[in-house]
Amino acid sequence: MMFLRIGRSIHRSSRSIFNKAPFSGGNGLELIILNELSPENACIARSWGGLGFVRRYLTSIGAGKLVVNGGTLSEFNSVFANPRLIRLYCSETPKKRNYENYYPKNKKEIPKGNNQKGEHKEESGTGDQGNNQDFSTKFQSFVAPLLLLGFVLSSIFMNPREQKQVFFKDVAGCDEAKQEIMEFVHFLKNPKKYEELGAKIPKGALLVGPPGTGKTLLAKATAGESDVPFLSISGSDFMEMFVGVGPARVRSLFQEARQCAPSIVFIDEIDAIGRARGRGGFSGGNDERESTLNQLLVEMDGFGTTSGVVVLAGTNRPDILDKALLRPGRFDRQITIDKPDIKGRDQIFRIYLNKLKLDKEPSYYSQRLAALTPGFAGADIANVCNEAALIAARTDSTLITMQHFEAAIDRVIGGLEKKNKVISKLERRTVAYHESGHAVAGWFLEHAEPLLKVTIVPRGTAALGFALYVPNEDLLMTKEQLFDMTCMTLGGRAAEQVLIGKISTGAQNDLEKVTKMTYAQVAVYGFSDKVGLLSFPQRDDAMEMTKPYSSKTAAIIDSEVREWVAKAYGRTLQLIKEHKEHVAEIAELLLEKEVLHQEDLVRVLGERPFKSSEPTNYDRMRDHHHLNQILFQHNHWKVFLSVFAKFEIKNTCKSTENPSFG
Repeated sequence: MMFLRIGRSIHRSSRSIFNKAPFSGGNGLELIILNELSPENACIARSWGGLGFVRRYLTSIGAGKLVVNGGTLSEFNSVFANPRLIRLYCSETPKKRNYENYYPKNKKEIPKGNNQKGEHKEESGTGDQGNNQDFSTKFQSFVAPLLLLGFVLSSIFMNPREQKQVFFKDVAGCDEAKQEIMEFVHFLKNPKKYEELGAKIPKGALLVGPPGTGKTLLAKATAGESDVPFLSISGSDFMEMFVGVGPARVRSLFQEARQCAPSIVFIDEIDAIGRARGRGGFSGGNDERESTLNQLLVEMDGFGTTSGVVVLAGTNRPDILDKALLRPGRFDRQITIDKPDIKGRDQIFRIYLNKLKLDKEPSYYSQRLAALTPGFAGADIANVCNEAALIAARTDSTLITMQHFEAAIDRVIGGLEKKNKVISKLERRTVAYHESGHAVAGWFLEHAEPLLKVTIVPRGTAALGFALYVPNEDLLMTKEQLFDMTCMTLGGRAAEQVLIGKISTGAQNDLEKVTKMTYAQVAVYGFSDKVGLLSFPQRDDAMEMTKPYSSKTAAIIDSEVREWVAKAYGRTLQLIKEHKEHVAEIAELLLEKEVLHQEDLVRVLGERPFKSSEPTNYDRMRDHHHLNQILFQHNHWKVFLSVFAKFEIKNTCKSTENPSFG
């Protein structure tokens, strides 16, 4: 009961001061203020009033993100002076109302009805209500001051500066994006430098990139580097079941930002409210979402907008955003954050490896792991490092080694290892020959990717085995490269047919990849002479009901795809028949060891007959490993020679009166 009375009292007092408080209950806007403001600039605290200040601290205590400034004690003093809270925990008995002062002086008599009712109530409630009221008064007078004292102590000990912040040094693999983001921060810090040249800062920037590339991390680093208020909110936070809540939250957000200008607003996953209008499908659209989007458009660049507020937003679906949201004046820039290349992965690995306890220097692992993880995003790299630490702890290791990192990469790519999965001998033998066919076919194809390892250990939900390659990060691929990759993918199916005599369902995933790859060559890349120089890319829009070509063209595409796949499978069958003994030997080794690395394949098949003219990712990994071994041995020789030299110099000084050193 006491907490309910505190909540009602606080709500009534703060509502009269600021009717549209951003934190006014469940329908309010939940913001995260990452930067601490001085008391004279803390526009939020000034605009809420005394009891709104307490409500803000209650919310901050619950979220663990409490901002403490120099005016904390003075604001609490103003809270304690509030008459509603004084009546709440005051131990004095409230005085009776004097009805004689209420009625005019010429009417001294009090109405009998009211007097009789009051006396009747007092007589009937003297028993239980008196005791309950006395207990409630004593309980409130004891607990309420302790509760407010707890607010003060928690505000002192819960300092946001102790929380971990992110800076630009913690972000790697996207140097160009960091430079563009820093322009916004520099303008907000030094606006005169740009205004003297007549320049205007862009009002917004859209961070675009695949999932896990570091869009939100870059925004957090911007908050850590900038000295201006930074307000962060998710796009889904604007949407509620009540009509009108979304636009109201947008208005409250930008009102907050303008009061604290210059400031930065970050909207994560803006595609939740920024989808193109009129795409409601058969349901007629989402009026609440469109109203929220319209309000956002007005606040960013409308009739009454002012400068000093920069809007950053993140999304991985820029193609579905409304065109009015992307026009200059709102989101002037689109900052693309792609997956890092081998250099960027090296930098990201160095950041995460410095936090781990390794058996060697982080530089020993960073380049090798970067070569082993093509196509990995920053989140994947962080997951690999964390998985390696977990595997090391699971095996009671005191240091993390390369073996742990390789197991972590297998865990991220293939899924959890299932050693206890029951597989019959025939199925296990079929999987071994299937994976052996992939390995041999790729070994003797010129444009196939270098093989790193092959295993028949079940992983994930469906994989009974897999071959791990180290692909090159080529931006362009030729027709010959795609054809060799198609043949390599069909190697498992061909090995089953040639050596076992029966085919299984294990090639389902391979056939799916081959179908997509061949359709892309025929219908997208223009490699087919019958289709011609036409491109029909597959659209992600689920509402696309028609195809941009005729049924005759569709029949030609299907015929070409079947012809190309049959040609690739025929070449693969011929290759497997030529190296039938090698396929069987590698399959038997797989049944024995379960995992084979490239060194094992070299002992059976010899060196690959084809070598690339340019270094591949596998060459970088192997050369870096050999270089580290040479440097490691060289350092040992340097230590040995230095000790030997000191020993010789010491003996020479003892035996010679006037030593000379050349």
